[in-house]
This record gives sequence, structure tokens and C-alpha cells, in this order.
Amino acid sequence: MAASGLPPLPPQFKAVQHILRSAQELDKREPVVAYYCRLYAMQTGMKIDSKTPECRKFLCKLMDQLEAMKKQLGDNEAITQEIVGCAHVENYALKMFLYADNEDRAGRFHKNMIKSFYTASLLIDVLTVFGELTDENVQHRKYARWKAAYIHNCLKNGETPQSGPIGMEEEYYDENEEVGSPALPGQESQESSTYESGNAPTSNYTGIHIPPGAHAPANTPADSSHHGSTGVTSASIQPTPQNVPIVDPSLYDVQPAGEIHLTPEDFARAQKYCKYAGSALQYEDVSAAVENLQKALKLLTTGRE
Repeated sequence: MAASGLPPLPPQFKAVQHILRSAQELDKREPVVAYYCRLYAMQTGMKIDSKTPECRKFLCKLMDQLEAMKKQLGDNEAITQEIVGCAHVENYALKMFLYADNEDRAGRFHKNMIKSFYTASLLIDVLTVFGELTDENVQHRKYARWKAAYIHNCLKNGETPQSGPIGMEEEYYDENEEVGSPALPGQESQESSTYESGNAPTSNYTGIHIPPGAHAPANTPADSSHHGSTGVTSASIQPTPQNVPIVDPSLYDVQPAGEIHLTPEDFARAQKYCKYAGSALQYEDVSAAVENLQKALKLLTTGRE
């Protein structure tokens, strides 16, 4: 696979093939996410092989791409501040996950939702450039990657997949099998894509909390609302009902109890929750915004999460 402006991908870098393809597909619609996809590929490639001539050449070209993107996006907070960039990528990954989960629970099984599940798992991988993944993200990654493999194999075998979290079994894709890469509307056809289940656990998954698909943001990856001008006025767009969490009544009239000694880490976590809330609002995800603002307020007024 040769990404735009890059030499052919060395065989040693097969592990980053799909993330680089995702970066290409997101270049116009989500350049910030595309940037971090390439950064993840760069860091992963450096760990795999930075000495072989063909690998060094590829990494140098990829580094040039990153530098060019960084200059182009230089005034974007999601590039200049890691905490904002992390929230941006995480929210987009969740958006992809919730769209696929919504389709899955509604019994609508198709290549687009398979790709969305798998892309969400890849974007959670990308979050490792910011540090260690949360337990929740690890769970979402395992579930999304397993779901992509499970549904794909069911459709390939002419079987009807089961919706929602069920007992997980190991599923693997044939790496040479075409499953239809151009899953998102408005994108040009890319190379055929294959999905790998990775280390899908064999344990039952029903004990893991996966948010119901009904919580999906109004603008899902399946729509064309972010593909430039469509000739549709905002007045013609009907708001989508959202499941908003109940606000903790105790937070309406907050009175700090005595002296609260907040550490720099506490302030950083509160800032993170506020950034997450802001990013959630960009995707019209009221539920996530309210939840994160409540977490920030509780931390700042009680010193506890």
C-alpha cells in the first residue's frame, strides 16, 4: 500500500497499514485525527524497524508528512495541546463506535458498520500516543474489534449475526479477503481492506458495560453533514432526541466542605473533563458533555472523583 506522497509500505510495517489507510480517508473530513493516526504509525514504525534502508526512507517521508500537517494545522488547539488532541481523537473514536453499535443493536448488519467498529478500535490504538489507555477504552477496543470480525464472518458464511454484547468467541479474518474498504459516503474507492481481530478474548463479554447505540450522536459517520456544502439549510435539519443523564441535584448548590487541597494532578484531571465536554459538544453529544462537566465539578468541590 502506498499512501499519497509515501513510498511503498515496507513489509515490516504491515501492522500500521490499516491506520495509514484510515489517515488517508480522514484527511479532508478530520485532519486532526488523520494527523494523530500518522503520528501513531510513525511511533509504531520506529519501534519495529528504523534501520533498514527501505524502512528509514518510509519513516523519513512519513515524518515530512507530519511536519507539513503540523504547519498547516498549527493554530489548531488539538495539535498544540495534547490534552485537547486526546479528547478530540477519543470523541471521534466513540462516535464511530456508537454509530456501529447503534446499527448492530437495530439489526442492520452491513460493511459500513463493520468498518466503523474496526476503525473505532484503530483510533483507540492511536490514543496510546497520549499515554496509557483507560480501562473503558481497552474494553471498547476489544469489543469493537471482536464485533467487526464476528459480523463479517457471519455475513461471509450466510449467517445472521446476533445483536449486542454476547458471549465472545475468537474470530479471525482472512487477511487476503476483500471486505469493501470504501465504507464512508463521499470517499473515493480505496484498496480493499482487511480486518484483523487481534487478540480477541474468549471470555463472555456480557459483564462489560457497552453504552447502548441509542446514545449515538446526531451526526454519525454515516451521514454527510461534514462533507462541505450540501445545499441544505440548518433550518431544515431536525434535532435528534438525545438521552441526557440526570444531573446530580447535589451539584446545583455546591458548597465546598472545609478546606480542600487540590493537587496539580486534580487540576489536570478537571481540565481534561472540561476539554472532553467541549469536544463532546462539537459532536452534539449532550450526554457525554453533561457527564464530564459533572465529573469536573465534583472533583473541584470535593477533591474526589
